[in-house]
Amino acid sequence: MIDLVLTVCAVLSPATCEEQHLLFNWSGSPQQCAMAAPPYIAQWIGEHPKWTAVKWRCEYPHPNDRASTGGEAPAG
Repeated sequence: MIDLVLTVCAVLSPATCEEQHLLFNWSGSPQQCAMAAPPYIAQWIGEHPKWTAVKWRCEYPHPNDRASTGGEAPAG
């Protein structure tokens, strides 16, 4: 499992930003995940059009964190 951490800001209020965590199965490194992330980010933004992604990173999940989507990789 890997955690894709998106920093997203509100389209109508760019100073309003937050982190979203997308947890999914990934067998590569965090760097490979970050390079492969744009389709997953585009899907999330498509489902949340009031937000825009400003940066992202991948990291191994921390057991006490809660993800905004659990389970498998987002369908694309």
